[in-house]
Amino acid sequence: MKTAREWFDSRGWKAFAFQREVWKSVAQGRSGLLHATTGAGKTYAVWLGMLQALVKRHPPGRTAEPLRVLWLTPMRALASDTTRALTLPLTALAPAWTIGQRTGDTGSAERARQDRRFPTVLVTTPESLSLMLTRENSREELAGIEYVVVDEWHELIGSKRGVQAQLALARLRRLNPGLVTWGLSATLGNLEEAMHVLCGEGLQPEPALVRGRIDKKLVIDTLIPKDPGRYSWAGHLGRQMQLPVVEEIDRSGTTLVFTNVRSQAEIWYQLLLEERPEWAGTIALHHGSLDRGTRDWVERGLKEGTLRAVVATSSLDLGVDFLPVERVLQIGSAKAVARMLQRAGRSGHAPGRDSRITLVPTNTMELIESAAARAAAKEGRVEKRDPPSKPLDVLVQHLVTVALGGGFFADSLFEEVRTAWSYRQLTRAEFDWCVAFCERGGESLSAYPDYHRIKQDEDGAWRVPDRGIARRHRMSVGTIVSDAAMQVKWMSGGTLGTIEEGFIARLRKGDCFYFAGRLLEFVRVQEMAAYVRKAAKSKGIVTTWGGSKMALSTEMGDAVLEMMQAAAAGRYTQPELKAARPMLETQARLSRIPTPDTVLVETFRSREGFHLYVHPFAGRHVHLGLASLLAWRLAREKPNTFSLSVNDYGFELVSADEFDLASVLDLGVFTTGNLLHDVLESLNSSELAQRRFREIARVAGLVFTGYPGQPKSLRQLQASSGLFFEVFRKYDRGNLLLSQAEQEVLNQELELSRLRATLERINSRELVHVPLRHPSPMSLPLMVERFREKLSTEQLSQRLDRILRDMEKDEQRAAR
Repeated sequence: MKTAREWFDSRGWKAFAFQREVWKSVAQGRSGLLHATTGAGKTYAVWLGMLQALVKRHPPGRTAEPLRVLWLTPMRALASDTTRALTLPLTALAPAWTIGQRTGDTGSAERARQDRRFPTVLVTTPESLSLMLTRENSREELAGIEYVVVDEWHELIGSKRGVQAQLALARLRRLNPGLVTWGLSATLGNLEEAMHVLCGEGLQPEPALVRGRIDKKLVIDTLIPKDPGRYSWAGHLGRQMQLPVVEEIDRSGTTLVFTNVRSQAEIWYQLLLEERPEWAGTIALHHGSLDRGTRDWVERGLKEGTLRAVVATSSLDLGVDFLPVERVLQIGSAKAVARMLQRAGRSGHAPGRDSRITLVPTNTMELIESAAARAAAKEGRVEKRDPPSKPLDVLVQHLVTVALGGGFFADSLFEEVRTAWSYRQLTRAEFDWCVAFCERGGESLSAYPDYHRIKQDEDGAWRVPDRGIARRHRMSVGTIVSDAAMQVKWMSGGTLGTIEEGFIARLRKGDCFYFAGRLLEFVRVQEMAAYVRKAAKSKGIVTTWGGSKMALSTEMGDAVLEMMQAAAAGRYTQPELKAARPMLETQARLSRIPTPDTVLVETFRSREGFHLYVHPFAGRHVHLGLASLLAWRLAREKPNTFSLSVNDYGFELVSADEFDLASVLDLGVFTTGNLLHDVLESLNSSELAQRRFREIARVAGLVFTGYPGQPKSLRQLQASSGLFFEVFRKYDRGNLLLSQAEQEVLNQELELSRLRATLERINSRELVHVPLRHPSPMSLPLMVERFREKLSTEQLSQRLDRILRDMEKDEQRAAR
């Protein structure tokens, strides 16, 4: 019988050194992390090593082996692709062994077959694995698992889904101490830590970190606009890039056009069709809100090469294998080196093929970001992903899961949970609080039986005593929390996808909107579904979704400042810097160009009042916290009211009354002293914590989203979580989920650690203050961000035209 290596060689493939290294490590029984370029052959590096070891340990016969391998994927769309790749060598080496998928898309008949007997190899998701742990006989079914592979580990590690996977792996290791775990990743900066988060600490033998280095050419270039101009703001160049993008697609093979948000994907799909109506049917749209059938059709078209282009969001970021894709276009900045590299890898997705990504700036600063991203990628400055620290909502959910799956003893489970990286510092008091919370809902919910989810038997084991509670828990397993969504359905029948309830609530009968690449007319809402028909009008609004915009990463912010420093020194060597030169020279003439050694502070007087601009280049999330902090500290010195505006490069404070700049210029308001207290005081921290608590309440099982066909509305979910929040605040101040909500606001929304680091950097740099006669190219975009909140598009355009005309006239007078 063939060995796995012989099967590999028989296909005319030559193994890379990193693949041979993984095969050797797996044969030695080592866990590990494989970090290699997208499309380099990571799947077979791990799979063939495991398959070879399994065949040797369990010589194939005429019957299938029980469940031996779990392959975890972060996206359902990857499951089918992965299954096909794993099946080829499995069929050749162990034809009687079986392989299957278990995700949210798996049909009831297939689930029933698996319930009777799991396949030898199962491709699944973290959520489906947790559901498997709720089965009463889960210990017997899962104890035979010898290998677990976590694909796209970089996508999971920094989220609660990654924590969910950590807890599941801790359980599997308890069932089989010899479990071998491997992670696959293409874009991670903190590899050693990422490996230990996945594999655990103190393993024997030591886990292996394998870096896959192959000669794969990566081309990162930029579509340069003809006239970037001296001033620019978010979206300023968007329409100007329409024809260049169309021309790039026209002269390329199959192309992926990535945007950062779904509304932008809808807009660009319409822009392509507007310029090339004849492309209808050969270009497509793909994002997470579209109907599953539509997304499957698009993915098949990409695989078969029948589509000219697909406009997509992060829904196509990950490792689905689309060999026909030759080009990737990124509309706007990817905001992070890792995200850009991940998307670049969608082209040339095979060993020996070049990958190419072309960046399409939508404003002049994104030209500079493009050059910075290329330089950072060349130097390997990839962002690290930090795992969350002991999220108790995930632990509460896991406790009920394990209680359903045969029950648990507290002492034993505490030690098990602490082997998961995110809970390595969990105290016994915190664990006991979580158990008590599952038992009776904390101090304030003890009178309500629905929150008595676990009960201790006479033998000391904790189990779920109620079938209704068990059913609701199984339906709520998971950590993906989004706003309530409504299905969008044709009046004539059929589903287009889902849209957030908040957007639908703003529509009136007859309103038209773009969704799923179509112009639709809203008819009515019935039973949590929005019914539509094809619009007779020619225009409509673009569907919008909640959620914050992607923020500039620290690595990208530093790289952009380095490009600005080159421009300040007169070195316009990059094509992007040459194109941005008019803007940068205008900035230098009216103000100063920011550099890594300086912090630029600009002030300006207008009819609105007194403007303060600060440009730390730390990303919009940090700038929001920083702007709120400075406004609060300045108002504490002298009562005042401020309007705020932020973008990725800086922030603006505006007040009707002029304020004393002394504490700004002497860095007094930038101190890190009493930072936590001042940040909480400067924001409506209670409102932010309550919003965050909505997610925590749903993950922890306090709020049930409804049975199939009977979903609860967003208003109902918000009301339920808001009620719990208020009850806990008044009657259960020691509730640890409240503390978690506050910590998540600080660490995730405001990025407190980055905010502190930004303040420290400001204090270590030279502060450069420039009083402005006119808004500079760096300050005008912040004005535009603020105007957008209160002006229509037409009013905004008129306001900007007047500002720019006044500046031109003044500069002409000065020149005379």
